[in-house]
Amino acid sequence: MLAQTSSFLGTKTVVPQKQARVANRGVVAVRAGAYDEELIQTANTIASPGRGILAMDESNGTCGKRLDSIGMENTEDNRKAYRELLVSTPGLGKYISGAIMFEETLYQSDKSGKKFTDVLKSQNIVPGIKVDKGLVPMPGSNGESWCQGLDGLEQRCAEYYKQGARFAKWRSVVSIPAGPSKLAAMDCAYGLARYAAIAQSAGLVPIVEPEVLLDGDHDIQRTAEVAEEIWAATFKYLADNKVLFEGMLLKPSMVTPGADSGKKESPETVAKYTLDLLKRRVPPSVPGIMFLSGGQSELEATLNLNAMNQSPNPWHVSFSYARALQNSVLKTWKGEEANWGAAQDALIKRAAANSAAQQGKYDSSQEDKAAGESTYEKGYVY
Repeated sequence: MLAQTSSFLGTKTVVPQKQARVANRGVVAVRAGAYDEELIQTANTIASPGRGILAMDESNGTCGKRLDSIGMENTEDNRKAYRELLVSTPGLGKYISGAIMFEETLYQSDKSGKKFTDVLKSQNIVPGIKVDKGLVPMPGSNGESWCQGLDGLEQRCAEYYKQGARFAKWRSVVSIPAGPSKLAAMDCAYGLARYAAIAQSAGLVPIVEPEVLLDGDHDIQRTAEVAEEIWAATFKYLADNKVLFEGMLLKPSMVTPGADSGKKESPETVAKYTLDLLKRRVPPSVPGIMFLSGGQSELEATLNLNAMNQSPNPWHVSFSYARALQNSVLKTWKGEEANWGAAQDALIKRAAANSAAQQGKYDSSQEDKAAGESTYEKGYVY
């Protein structure tokens, strides 16, 4: 017998604990859990044509740096005001399918008292939540980092689900100048897999983010070699942990040269390296590849995404951008109420540009000079 419960995306069918056919993808699940049907539905809602993810999950410290850049104090009220500007942007749901929030933001409401999660859902934007606890130094490594947060994760995910979140994000990184060491590479891949399995058990679609940092003077070929190793290990451990590929999303970095290499590759070259690697290492059952911008300029990130969508792909190839969506917004807003509408217009402009790029239809002729400004920060942390 199948039981039904209500969920963010409507009625949820609870699948018996045995192998079951996943009807809306026509495949047999490698394992079945209570949330499988909902996970698949949520993942495919996020990976819907012409839409991508707004990453607004910066920690309080990192958000404070953004606010400081426009002369604003890092207070909860100011962080809330900025996040409200983002989530309340009229028409955002046409281009944005999901929004990743920091824990503080998940529990906040707008000026009228409406929860941010409900503001998002009113535009058919799925609320998401950053669940990792950040990067810390890894003992015994080459000065590398590991991502903490597995302790208590199952309980946190259950609470986030109750609050309205339906997907999660966990960011781990590897550094090419540091090797990466085998220890750091394995920890990155295995930690992501454990997180993904736990998130799915609580009803949250896991965004798996194995970021190869832009730091370094290496060429694009070296980036490809390291990314291939990390992606292969990540999917091996995801399979070992019985993660449902149809109910997850991948958030990788694009394959580009190091930021200090002094070389810029064309969007066509970036697209070829990145897509070739994806085809070798990422199963087509994964609904969406939601690229991080990783310090690229707004223009670079959009051009590269557009180049990757010039021909059909096995997955929805889209974006999950933070700086590459918000840079212009902050500079337009400047913390002033009078600039609220103009800042929201700036967000729509960037979201629409990346929506077009997701469909391979982006035209850069209308971009201004500011879109080409770098957002790169060495050793970037959330």
